[in-house]
Amino acid sequence: MKEINKKLYRKLDVWQESINFAFTIFKLCKKFPKEERFGFSSQLKRAAHSIPSNISEGASRKTKKDFCYFLYVAQGSCSEIETSLELARKLEWISEEEKNKLDEKTIKISKMLTGLIRSLK
Repeated sequence: MKEINKKLYRKLDVWQESINFAFTIFKLCKKFPKEERFGFSSQLKRAAHSIPSNISEGASRKTKKDFCYFLYVAQGSCSEIETSLELARKLEWISEEEKNKLDEKTIKISKMLTGLIRSLK
């Protein structure tokens, strides 16, 4: 299979969107209780960081099939974030409005990942 351009990911809308989303999540976590800094907050930040990281790591692989695998992992991180945001809302660390706005962004990124996967197959 043809090798993909290893720096392509920086031009991808989904990578740029996920970088901005990760930044938003990191800022949000500053609002969480201090005792959750190494637990809940850390896990949520890792999941948010995982999305653009998996996009870039996948792009550095030799085949489109390998790239797709990492895009699927990024989608898994989107699901993990949705679950974490629901729990954060139930714990009253974020408002329903904040959760809904972040859910919209997560869904948008997941759909963009799906589109990219389809285009690679």
